[in-house]
Amino acid sequence: MLFADTTAFCAPPGSKRIDAIFQPLVSENSPGLAVGIVSNGRLIIRSAYGVADLKTKTLITPATDFRLASLTKQFTATAIMLLVHDRKLDYEDTLTKIFPEFPPYGNTISVRHLLNHTSGLKHYEDIYDQQVSSTPREKIPQLHDADVLRLLEQQNTGEFVPGTRWEYSNSGYAVLAMIVERVSGERFEDFLAQRIFGPLGMSHSVAFVQQRNQIPNRAFGYRRQKSDERWQFSDQSPTSAVLGDGGIYSSIEDLARWDLALINHTLVDQNEMRPAFTPAKVEGVKLPDGTPAAYGFGWFLNPYKGHKRMWHYGDTSGFQTAIQRFPDEKLTVIVLANRTDLDIPGLALRVAELYLK
Repeated sequence: MLFADTTAFCAPPGSKRIDAIFQPLVSENSPGLAVGIVSNGRLIIRSAYGVADLKTKTLITPATDFRLASLTKQFTATAIMLLVHDRKLDYEDTLTKIFPEFPPYGNTISVRHLLNHTSGLKHYEDIYDQQVSSTPREKIPQLHDADVLRLLEQQNTGEFVPGTRWEYSNSGYAVLAMIVERVSGERFEDFLAQRIFGPLGMSHSVAFVQQRNQIPNRAFGYRRQKSDERWQFSDQSPTSAVLGDGGIYSSIEDLARWDLALINHTLVDQNEMRPAFTPAKVEGVKLPDGTPAAYGFGWFLNPYKGHKRMWHYGDTSGFQTAIQRFPDEKLTVIVLANRTDLDIPGLALRVAELYLK
């Protein structure tokens, strides 16, 4: 059984300790967050605080969908792994093999480089910012993954020789989404639905594309204004429509199903999963604060206080997210927020410390 209790907002042992962490951070009229704790494959705590929509005052629940931001990358990586499983793709295939129209500098960029952030591709955000620098913000069109690929095809070189450095790259994961489309012949969002979300029962999860699908139980994103502490609607940005690097919406309940699939190797077997949890063999893998780290396929892999860990964080317009997995303890903590003023990865670790010995 996935859920410890099917009744919403039940109070499993330990939930009061979770409330003590999060309740002081959220009011009944503020954006908030949802928290899930998975132990031995069961969702033992699923708590929710605050509202999903300040207009309607709809409360956040464990079934509320948040934009995952960079937690999306583990799903994009899994889509690629499924194509490798299908023998339609190899990790050493290059960009120019997959996209013959790609410039020659793609001859040395492999799928593996894209997955572990060692490709050297230029940051599409920087390229786009330069192109629209004189355009009023409200008139800047949203980018899509195909647009990212086109921007990179307009470049003559990358930032560095592939495989020689590590540099976090949203460009790489947008390109991976386009690889899924080129190799599978399906839209990226459809591939995810058919090969990942559907088989795992993740019925509330979606790679959102306006006018093509809907987000159930949607939370909208907000940021707190420094001038007056008021909440400002901040749900979208010019890059919010890019799917491969951060466009999936999901809920605590669905992510618990995802965690169970990782434990049971439901989609790919243990040997096929091994590359995802093997750190990139380069120096200089660091978090934004300069902390040394390790990275596989869509997962940071550095330990925490002696505990083996695989984890990721997400940060985008109006949303912050985190997943902290401790495989030896069979413990996973998930925190999803529709606000950007809290240290969500730090809060997830604070919860984890209640359970780690």
